[in-house]
Amino acid sequence: MDERRIDMPLDMIPENLDFDVIFEPTKVDDKKYVIDGNTGKYIAVVGKDFNCASHGDFFRDVSDAVTNHLTDAEYEGAVVKWKDAHHNGWAMMDMTLPNVTAKISTEKHETEIAQRIIALHGVDGTCSNTVLFGAIDFFCTNGQIRGEHDKVRRKNTSGFSLDRFITQLERSKQDFYSQSATLQSWANKRLLIQDVKSMLESLFKSDVKADKMITLYNQEASVRGQNAWALYSAFTNYASYADERNGFKLRNTGYDTRAVSMFHREQEVSKWIDSKQFKELLVA
Repeated sequence: MDERRIDMPLDMIPENLDFDVIFEPTKVDDKKYVIDGNTGKYIAVVGKDFNCASHGDFFRDVSDAVTNHLTDAEYEGAVVKWKDAHHNGWAMMDMTLPNVTAKISTEKHETEIAQRIIALHGVDGTCSNTVLFGAIDFFCTNGQIRGEHDKVRRKNTSGFSLDRFITQLERSKQDFYSQSATLQSWANKRLLIQDVKSMLESLFKSDVKADKMITLYNQEASVRGQNAWALYSAFTNYASYADERNGFKLRNTGYDTRAVSMFHREQEVSKWIDSKQFKELLVA
């Protein structure tokens, strides 16, 4: 995985991702190779009807939409992190808007979150063009994405349209503050440890995973208090790190998949907070 902070204009794409996509036939009639036009290296084998825009074209469209449809004050100082996998066939642009922020407070702790825009693109057939909205916690740098309803997805073709993304982008600041109000309500919701444990055991169907998450929750609660915000922060910790800090290490598969696996964890968390178990805990 490659991950780095980019302090440059938003439409600047990392060199390793800014290549023309070349297709070449294979010996199998219904398959073709995907080739990096800069290096000539093989990326993947896809179906013969597969087509896609380049990473550069897609991410520049997203960046142009941000600069054209947000105010200067909203995107000024934007921080962009890039992640890639599958021999540069899969790429993720993770943008934080540090001027669009909100505070989440408990009786023990206060933190600041900022708006986040995540764009995914694949030239290897492994993902659709996807843009999501969320937040990042400045205290611990845990990333957060909102539920499935905040996802903008299109089939990966060269004719990708950003119309829906632009519509959601224009209302994203309002949605961010609405999300922040929800998070504050979670910070105000006190929880009993036995209720958290029961919920996690029901949600995960795995005592080992539930026990690890209880440990994470206790760590977060020691700072944020015994509340639903601390539980959500434990979830986002799981989605942000994969090492001895939280006990949820990734298996080394010998293939370039770490960035993809960590994003899948963020999607898991999105489903957890939409689950029946979590919603019932909030009203208990």
